[in-house]
Parts: sequence; structure tokens; C-alpha cells
Amino acid sequence: MAEKRSLNENWKFVKDSAEYPSGAEAVTVSLPHTWNAEDGQDGGNDYFRGTCWYIRALEKPEIPEGGQAWLEFEGAAMTAGVYLNGIKLAEHAGGYSTFRVDITKAVREAEGRTLELAVSVNNGGNGSVYPQSADFTFYGGLYRGVSLILVPQAHFELGYCGGSGLKVTPVVKDLNTGKTEVTVEAWVTGDAEQVRFAVGEAGSAGKRQAAGEGDAGKRKDWAAGEAETLTVCAPVKEGYARAVFTMEHARLWDGLEDPFLYAVTASLENGEQVSARFGCRQFAMDPRKGFLLNGRSYPLRGVSRHQDRRGVGNALTLKMHREDLEMILEMGANTVRLAHYQHAQEFYDLCDERGLVLWAEIPYITMHMPGGRANTLSQMEELVVQNYNHPSIACWGLSNEITAASAVDEDLLENHRLLNDLCHRLDVTRPTTMANVFMLETDSPLLEIPDINSYNLYFGWYLGELEQNDEFFDEYHQKFPDRCIGLSEYGADANIRFHSACPERGDYTESYQCVYHEHMLKMIEERPWLWATHVWNMFDFAADGRDEGGEHGLNQKGLVTIDRKQRKDAFYLYKAYWSRTPFVHLCGSRYTDRAEEVTEVKVYSNLPKVSLYVDGSLFEEQEGSRVFVFRVPITGEHSIECRGEGCSNVMLIRRVAEPNPEYCFNKKQKIVNWFDREDYHPDCYSVMDTLGELAQNPEANAIVEAMMAKASASRGDVAESVKDNPALKRMMARMTVQSLLKQAGDAVPEAAVRQLNAALQRIRKNV
Repeated sequence: MAEKRSLNENWKFVKDSAEYPSGAEAVTVSLPHTWNAEDGQDGGNDYFRGTCWYIRALEKPEIPEGGQAWLEFEGAAMTAGVYLNGIKLAEHAGGYSTFRVDITKAVREAEGRTLELAVSVNNGGNGSVYPQSADFTFYGGLYRGVSLILVPQAHFELGYCGGSGLKVTPVVKDLNTGKTEVTVEAWVTGDAEQVRFAVGEAGSAGKRQAAGEGDAGKRKDWAAGEAETLTVCAPVKEGYARAVFTMEHARLWDGLEDPFLYAVTASLENGEQVSARFGCRQFAMDPRKGFLLNGRSYPLRGVSRHQDRRGVGNALTLKMHREDLEMILEMGANTVRLAHYQHAQEFYDLCDERGLVLWAEIPYITMHMPGGRANTLSQMEELVVQNYNHPSIACWGLSNEITAASAVDEDLLENHRLLNDLCHRLDVTRPTTMANVFMLETDSPLLEIPDINSYNLYFGWYLGELEQNDEFFDEYHQKFPDRCIGLSEYGADANIRFHSACPERGDYTESYQCVYHEHMLKMIEERPWLWATHVWNMFDFAADGRDEGGEHGLNQKGLVTIDRKQRKDAFYLYKAYWSRTPFVHLCGSRYTDRAEEVTEVKVYSNLPKVSLYVDGSLFEEQEGSRVFVFRVPITGEHSIECRGEGCSNVMLIRRVAEPNPEYCFNKKQKIVNWFDREDYHPDCYSVMDTLGELAQNPEANAIVEAMMAKASASRGDVAESVKDNPALKRMMARMTVQSLLKQAGDAVPEAAVRQLNAALQRIRKNV
């Protein structure tokens, strides 16, 4: 029988060593581990990216006669070399997938009872392994588990792309009866004559009417309730066995409503086994009806997720994965985009169990690298092979914003065609998709490659107005009525320390994040043909190149803080739209000091009526839907409470003479309306002109370009790589300099604004 031993303890960690670190100073660590848990989250874009080593003693295992010994690595970021007693056995490129190394020969030839296992891990820059340019920290380390696997001579395949050697393909033939044809395939190494396949309900004694048929032609008709487990034996031919089960009345995997799972176990004559869970379900994407689950409309509305946490990096525990999932479910989301790489198997398993529909993708992101084609294909093959059996996965993502810093040329197109073909060769049941950067023209040939598409839109945050999101999708849907389109990213940064009575784009307040998402949710709800929408992001996450919004090294678009301790107000807006659990939530509970005489009190709730109490007395009752707004006069300290159907929420606020400066990100800058100034000359350029207008004059354009270069530095690597994107420049040409300055905040102080405007005012327009 196979034996699997954890190797997560007693590793010696050596940082920053290009060569094998014999006798080097080391610290003892346990896995999971990353060396960037702190410096990858503190800003400055200076976290360590290079080669580190993990070394531990390995007691020489007793390998079964004729059997094999394998090492299994669940995640080694980004490129790993594996050594036994100083001899390099293997290398793996790709930091997010499982890979295995056959150490049988090395173990048998090694002398002594104790061996030295060493792993070099490198997350440094190169031109062939993705990701290299993206808006998140590329943590290095052995950040998932490592195991030793011992198997007998005949066993299920361990050497192909980190897979289990077992593939399950359920195809629902009749949604009314649940009739499902389940094809089970197994790959075997060694001498085995047949595989016994057994199908049953996962975790329970299921009794389902079904029939099984193996390649040998044997068949048995099962009557309802005759057996708890359906079995069939299939011969092994050239290391491959296959069986087909017909389940007459399968219970469907039905998303959040009923994520019912079956399990299949494949067994060899020597007792070797491998198992997989699966679900019987039918997915479909329709350009007019949106997403369909088991034949009915099931709009996918949810979030994207990065896998890191404050002080932990990407070295998450199972408990942390569960906490993330529970928060997503609490909000009522029914889908998760697992960005921008393969996530831990534990999280896919949890989503199978709880009914979340997933978008899975590889880190082919931001910048196409001519030398990275092989790596995109290997990472995609591993993603599909390792995750094929998860019923929660609805599509495979080919790339994300790949044209942000790259031209759409033949090499990029060919790379996507190869990825698309690979996905369909490995999996005929799921469509392919892409997350396209908002600057990509909708008639680009790139959009014709995947089966379905989505766009990442940030109108109303990075540039433009909120209404442009509506316009974009309406124009797209009208121009391409036969294409499926979704919204793969949208969001606005919010620091929970910042608040405003008059929120506006670029102020990094919770208040504006709410305004932004209120608009976006309404826009989405009015367009059910969007096959999927994913908020960017469920959680704040580390992007060490960022320095904005009062935080270093952090993307703050999350609905929950990176430490998972604070749900932002916008979290509850989504809960009001999506959750069935009754609740009321008062927005602005962290906005305690208020200078306005009459303050806005906003309530999010999924109840049809809420009541507001001020200092214990009923102030007002409102009937409505999801967003309730009250105007409350304030004079001193007040207790504000909202109630509805047994639910309540309380906050304390107080009137102050002046706005609390701690609530304001833009503490220094005041954008001046230059038309009100006596020294304004309308025949000369000013910050009120658009970038497109200024670009027409070489002198004015040079001044603005210098300002833009300085301001974009706070946006990190991605901003630098996309600044010359022609489509982005066309969009930004419609914006005024004043609008951009509001977004820049303290990055461009008031004195600089005045200097900029004064410089522009010296340049006459061609009138």
C-alpha cells in the first residue's frame, strides 16, 4: 500500500545563496514558509527576490520491492531545484502548482541511513517564468506542504503534471431525471491487469439507480436501492483503464443550493487505491441569458481572491482558507475568480463542498514574454490536470490583462491559440476565457480566441466616470450580441481610516468605495446577460510596489482588510444584494467625528423595512431595497441604531467643530478652480484642459508628461509598464489634468499644482 509522510518540519532555511550552502548559517523553519511575509508587504518595491535554500535530514526510506519513492511539492515559488545528497535531481518552473520528483534511484544508491534533502527556490526576475510583471507581490518559498510518497511496483501514475492518475468526466444527459453518464479513466504504472472502479455518494451511503460498463463489455443493471456502491472492473491496456457509469437518477451538484458530491475510488489487485470526488452538473454560458446552471438562470456574482494575508504572506493554513471561504459565503457570493494563479487544493475542495462556482487561471499576466511560451503551456497543463475533477470549476482562464504592457502581435496571439487548444485537448467539457484589460479594443483578434470573454473595468476609479462602465457593456453587447461577456475585475481602493461627508473619486475613503459599488451593483443587476462578475478584490492584498492611499505596499480594493479583521462597509452592500440571512448594517461606524450639522446615515440591509433610532428614540422608518439613506441633525454625541425584523446595529458619532484631518487622505492638496482666479487667462493652457488638448502642443505636453511620470511611480511596477499603452493614452486624452490630480492626492501637493498651472498658463493656445 502507498504511504505518504509529511516533511513539513525541521527545515534549515538559508537566505540569499546562489550556490549550494554547505555549512552556511541557517534558521529552523516549518512549512508552509515564505521569506517575504514582511518585506513583501511593507512597500518600497524592495522585497527580496532571489535564491534561498531549504535543507533537512531525510531518514533513508525503505522502498517496497520494485516500488518507487517520490517527493511531492504542493507549491514552491517560483523556480525550484531539488537535490539529494548534493546531487540535483530535478527542476520545476512555476510557483503555484504541485510537482513530484522520482527519487527512487538516488535513494537506493545513497550510502548511510540519513540523507540530505535540499531545495533551492528562486523568485527572482527572468524572461521565461510567469509572473514577472503584475500588481501583487511574488512571494518566494516552500509555502505549501512537502511529502514523501512510497508506492509498490504497481501503482497509479504519479509522474504526469502532479496529477492523481484518475480523471472523472460526468455528463448530464437529462436534467429532468438526473440521468448522467460518468466516464472514469485511470493511468497505471507497473504490472496491473485490471482496475476496479467504485462510485458512491461522498461521505454517505448513497443508494442511486445506475448501471456500470467497462471496456471489457461487462454490464450490470442496478435497481434503485440495490447497492450502496456501483462497481465495475476494467482491463489495463498499456497503462490505461476506462469505465463508464450510467447514473439514472443522479443528484445534481447545484451550486449554493445543493453542492452534492459523489466519490469514485479506483483500486488495483495489490490494494493500491486512488480516489476523487465529483459532481454531476451542467454549466452553460449564453450571450443573452448569461450563466446557466443545470438549465436554469444562475447569474454568477462574486469576488476575486488573492491567497495572501498580513504577516503570513502566501503561507496559509487550512484554517485560514476556511476563514476566507466563510467570509465569502457570508456575503452571499456564488462565484470566486481565483486570481492570478493556481490556488491551494484545500480551497478548491472547500468550494466543491460549499457550492461556489470557480474561474481558475494561470499567471500569464500583464506582459507577454517571447521566452515564456513553454512556461505558459506547462503551467496550464498542470492547472487542468490537477484540477480537472473539481465540479466547482466552470472555466479555464488563459491570461489576465496580457495586453496592458504588450502589443497584440502574432507571437502573443499564437501563444493564446496554443493555450486554448491545450485546454480543449485536456478538457472538452469546460470553456476557456480571458480577463481583458479595459484598454483592449473590443474588435481585437485576441477576443476571438477563447470561448467566452470578460473585461477588467475601472471607470470611476483610475480614470473616467462611473457611467462609462454602463456605456462600455451596452456598446459591446449591441456590437457583439452573440458573444458572452463578463466583468472580471472592478473596484475602488478604500482605507478604513479615511471617511468623507462628500466622497469623490480618488479620496480612498470607505464612503467613496460605497458610492462606487452602489453604482456598479445597480449596473450589473440591470444586465443579467453578464455571464459572471467578480469584484476586485475580496481581501486587500500585498503589492509591494504600491505606495498610495495612506498605505505602503498594499492594494486596498478589498471588501475586507488584509488581516481579515475588518469588513468594510461595501462588504455589507454586497451582503444586502446577495445574502438571504436577515441583517442591518450602519455605514460609517468608523466615521465618528462629523463636522456637518446634518449628517447622512446610510443603512445596508436585505430587509424591506428598517427603522432608525437616535439616542433611543425612533427617528424614521423607511421602506426600500438594500440602501436606506437618512438625514440626521447632530449636535453632540449620539447613539445611532438601526433595527429591522429582530436585527440591529449600533454606532456612536459626535459633532465636531472642524473635520478630523485623520479622516482625510488628501490632507495637503486643494484643487483650485482656476476659472475663479483673476490671473486666469483663457487663451492659455491650464489644468482644466484635457490631456488630449495639451498633447497638441509639444511644450505643454512635455510639462504634463513629466508630472505623469512622477505621479505614476507610486503605482508600482504595473503602472510603469502600462504607461505607454496607446489605448490607455486614448482614454486618458478625454480627462482633464484636474481630474487626474484629484486621484493623485498627496503625490502632487498643492504647491506643485500651482507651479504646473503657472507653467501651462505661460503657453498660449493656437486660437
